Amino acid sequence: MKNLGSRLASRISKASVRTGKNGRTIGLIQQRQASNSPFNAAVEAAEKMVQPTSKSFNDPFSIVSHEMSNLAKLIASLIGSGHPMLNRVSSYYFEAEGKNVRPLIVLILAKALLKIPVSERNRIPIDSSDVLDQPVYPGTPQQTVVAGNSVNKSISPLRVLHGINPRVILDPLSKPMDRLPELDAANGILPKQRRLAEIVEMIHTASLLHDDVIDLSDARRGRPSGNIAFTNKMAVLAGDFLLGRASVAIARLRNPEVIELLSTTIANLVEGEFMQLKNTVINSDELTVNNDGDVKTIPQPTGKVPVKQHEYSVTTPQEVDHETNVDAAFEYYLHKTYLKTASLMSKLSRAAAVLSGAQEGVIENCYEYGRNLGLCFQIVDDMLDYTSSDASIGKPSQADLKLGLATAPILFAWREEPQLGALIGRKFSEPGDVEIAREAVRKYNGVEKTREMAHKYCSQALDNLRTLPESDARSALEFLTNSILTRTK
Repeated sequence: MKNLGSRLASRISKASVRTGKNGRTIGLIQQRQASNSPFNAAVEAAEKMVQPTSKSFNDPFSIVSHEMSNLAKLIASLIGSGHPMLNRVSSYYFEAEGKNVRPLIVLILAKALLKIPVSERNRIPIDSSDVLDQPVYPGTPQQTVVAGNSVNKSISPLRVLHGINPRVILDPLSKPMDRLPELDAANGILPKQRRLAEIVEMIHTASLLHDDVIDLSDARRGRPSGNIAFTNKMAVLAGDFLLGRASVAIARLRNPEVIELLSTTIANLVEGEFMQLKNTVINSDELTVNNDGDVKTIPQPTGKVPVKQHEYSVTTPQEVDHETNVDAAFEYYLHKTYLKTASLMSKLSRAAAVLSGAQEGVIENCYEYGRNLGLCFQIVDDMLDYTSSDASIGKPSQADLKLGLATAPILFAWREEPQLGALIGRKFSEPGDVEIAREAVRKYNGVEKTREMAHKYCSQALDNLRTLPESDARSALEFLTNSILTRTK
């Protein structure tokens, strides 16, 4: 039934069109020569009856292809430094072929939100003033410019920001955004939403540079990781620089709510990394740290600054029953997963909705969509660590156990085999622990149970999307959501 109208108009003069589960006849359509004839209206009506309103997308990138193809170039204009080596390290990961899931979500979600009537997007004024020739939405208040400046200009003088007489290369953030008026008009992606996509990819990439140093990774996106290609120090400093540049770009969005959301994600990433370093709710020892086998006693608090015990901590596995320990471990794992992965996806989705002017109910569903999608994404990632090869995922596979990380597959196995608690507690550090854990995951179907968990979050994310109006963009997001569940790398 696809392209029914064009086939009827060009190939037949008389057709009996049948469709639907009951095989009912839509009607007998007589072809007409005139382009404005009733025939065309009949064909259009028939097409609507036999086809979904929205297209089915095999490639969600296609709906925002121009923005995505220019993403790396636009980010490069934001991270420019006066030091050529810093530029080189900071841009290293943007050169490679990455998933770019986070900016893709922002851009497609921005289009989906556009389908909400303007009258229902009046929580804040819709800000389309940062790029010339932006579409004017009737009935919305004029946007005020903070401190006399738009997103492209600094509030403080550049001589203050840089400490020297500024040159253009030292302040790439003062350059105008890509104008793209015809695409903005067609796609409905506001300048600040496009900038949001660039910011979230900068934050994510900074976290990758830091993670690869922490995890001693040697590959990322199919080539040497930043710490190997350069040095640990350069990779860490480049990650810090990206966060600094991202923070300036965040501030220049001039939206306090969005600034708060995105700034919080940076703290969330660090919190999640610390939870992963500790990695388990059992044998919680706050007196020592293990640095590659070297147990070190840490300085104890003096009492001058209050130090609160983490709410997920449990002292020893002997003090509570097995089921309670496993439940606590899953809660710990999911919270860590939220902080490390889902917090950025959830808050970027919420920020895109805030910038669109949408009402609270839409904003909350966008947040929940990003949260559920982020949890699904990381849970699938943890599953792939057990099932994929190095070449297929572009980084070392089967690394979680070697790093002492207890992710969902081994936690499901632990529920069935309590003796695994000892291995988890010592982070699989003794000879044979990794092999025992892998066999337990296979024996107790840990991978299959992890896939079921990911499917649950995928379904919840799709439910959140269905609160948005039906559109091509929403269909693209639905396809993207399902593809995350089924991805192999």
